[in-house]
Amino acid sequence: MQNSPLTTVPEFVPEQVKRAFQAAVAEAFRFVGQTAPNPAVGCALLGEDGEVLSLAAHHKAGQFHAERLACEQARAAGVLDRVRTAVVTLEPCNHTGRTPPCTEALLETPVKDIWIGCADPNPHVAGGGAQALTAAGRTVHWLEQAPNGAALFAQCKALLAPFVQKTTQGRPWITVKQALNSAGTMVPPAGQTTFTTPESLTFAHALRRATDGIITGTGTIAADQPGFTVRHVPDHANRRRLVVVCGQKANVAPEWVGQAEKRFDVLFCPNSEALPELLAQTDALWLMVEAGPKLLSALQEQNLWDDWLTIRQNAAGVDHFSVSTRQEVTPLALFPEWARCTQEQACFPE
Repeated sequence: MQNSPLTTVPEFVPEQVKRAFQAAVAEAFRFVGQTAPNPAVGCALLGEDGEVLSLAAHHKAGQFHAERLACEQARAAGVLDRVRTAVVTLEPCNHTGRTPPCTEALLETPVKDIWIGCADPNPHVAGGGAQALTAAGRTVHWLEQAPNGAALFAQCKALLAPFVQKTTQGRPWITVKQALNSAGTMVPPAGQTTFTTPESLTFAHALRRATDGIITGTGTIAADQPGFTVRHVPDHANRRRLVVVCGQKANVAPEWVGQAEKRFDVLFCPNSEALPELLAQTDALWLMVEAGPKLLSALQEQNLWDDWLTIRQNAAGVDHFSVSTRQEVTPLALFPEWARCTQEQACFPE
């Protein structure tokens, strides 16, 4: 993650602003998994006394960005004239895309101070939003420069990590999920498709909900006939995700392909070496790998992963979570289950 493009005198984050950042990250996290190709962003507007007057997040591409939605909500509630501070997890945009610039929305309010979590990762526009706000007489504060802002800054970076990966590296963030039984194998008991606990299943499906799709292999499809749908947790409404299958389409039953294509955009990739180029052409920001040992081994060899979540069941039937990551931050840190994860060094380093 790049440092903020502007340098200001470091300031401590006020308690009201801290709480607003936490609320903005939590609100944005509710929509992770349906904003691609846009990032998940949260915004809170505060009054003179630090009261949160409006809290919003970007819901999906083509709809209002978080800042404009927060402003529209404040206007509808009749409190727009009371706005004095804005808290945004990502630097407001200063260009017109599908929607007008977010800087314009903020400048239509009497806001005085804008606290920004992360700078725009696009080097061609980074700092532009902050500069526009400063030029209009507003005061911009960067969370990463605050002496007491490290924990909040880490949350904002975790929220933005998949978008940064796609913007700077040209491919989605890739999370490998691997479940192992007490013997250290991935094979469930006869007649079962899983051996993990209900709590682990809920976590796994929450991950599916937050990602833009699945990477798998023809062997997994042949063995399990997986549906890859989100269950155990409520899914985003009308969400159509991506399923990328490594291997030849001829090796997959036509019936499975037909059923899968009703719910997903199904792409076949001849091998894992071709994955980066294929994934770069999609809108996906975050994909999860659900596959067998052969594909996982290939991804290890290519270092084609960003974090590796292992769910290991012990002899007593208790699941243990551990995560290895190759990056500075991981979006997995935003899940409640992160508190249960043993955080390890990358076990397959370059």
